[in-house]
Amino acid sequence: MWFIAFENQTQLFELFRLVKLQKKKGCFMKKEYDFNKMKEVKNPYPAKKKKAVGINLSPVVIDYFKKLSDESGVSYQKLIDLYLLDCVKSKKKLSMKWTA
Repeated sequence: MWFIAFENQTQLFELFRLVKLQKKKGCFMKKEYDFNKMKEVKNPYPAKKKKAVGINLSPVVIDYFKKLSDESGVSYQKLIDLYLLDCVKSKKKLSMKWTA
């Protein structure tokens, strides 16, 4: 059991008043929920959902992003995703010249 020390009775009464107000507003969880009454709701953000893909990357690329990850504290997968998103937003195109 928890005991809370109050400086005066006013603090205690204020706490009881807040608890009563929260109960009235329905801020407390019910003891039981009837999930049969729930309605199915589609994901409102389907375009923002990420898609898992398998991709082969050079070890040099992975090492580069892992090093950046250590420096920034952001996962290397997220850094790669952010870099590719930047390429998409700025409409970067790869220019390659084949030489014989």
